[in-house]
Amino acid sequence: MTPFVSRVLVALIGLPLVLGLLYLGGWWLFALAAFAAILALHEYARMIRSLRPLVLAAYAASLLALVGAHLGGIDWALAGFLVSLPLAFVLHWIASTRQSATVAIASTVLGAAWIGLGLAHILLIRAIPDNGRLAIFTVVLAVFAGDTAAFFAGRMIGRHRLAPAISPGKTWEGFVFGSAATIFVAFVALYKQHYVSIADSIVLGVVVAVAGPLGDLFESALKRDMQVKDSGRLLAGHGGMLDRLDAPLFAAVASYYVLRAFGAT
Repeated sequence: MTPFVSRVLVALIGLPLVLGLLYLGGWWLFALAAFAAILALHEYARMIRSLRPLVLAAYAASLLALVGAHLGGIDWALAGFLVSLPLAFVLHWIASTRQSATVAIASTVLGAAWIGLGLAHILLIRAIPDNGRLAIFTVVLAVFAGDTAAFFAGRMIGRHRLAPAISPGKTWEGFVFGSAATIFVAFVALYKQHYVSIADSIVLGVVVAVAGPLGDLFESALKRDMQVKDSGRLLAGHGGMLDRLDAPLFAAVASYYVLRAFGAT
């Protein structure tokens, strides 16, 4: 099976499952987020193992951030995440590793912030009164549409590399077509459903169109730094869990605060 075919099959199976759990929300979505966090943190720990991260602290802080987001909102999500700093320090203190405390603790906190808080913001968007389902569907589908359009445009007409030092496969042509698809989905989903104004829907689309690729490039930079091609092979042609979450993690955080700024939460 070619990588392209495996990518299509995984998308055909995985996207409806994810959308179904997003639709249900509640503890169903929490379970999905917790499962994704555990797998993503496992991949992250393997990717940066030379830095000796305190993985238990990252797991604990990420799960606490998710619990906080689900039960108490943004304040408790942040409180859960902040556990990562003192817990990582204590674990490094009692561990036998000779790795620098600064490096080990910083890499641990980075994982908890990137993955734990990123997934927590997906729960926070879904928890928006009355329109949470529409908002999270919009963000996820806009990211998916942008990623798909960028992939095909890059393969067919891509000539100018977007960030050759970080991710040689990404092109400006792919970014432009991906951005157009993202903004279109956000506009149709939000304005046409009378959730926000035309201008607000376009602004949100632009923010997602920028944040998603930045998340992708962020993971690519870490992989290049650690000399790793993919975060894993769990999702066949898509790579690992982190390879699928990189764009949504950045996009969810950005979208949540844009929606708050619009008074839509």
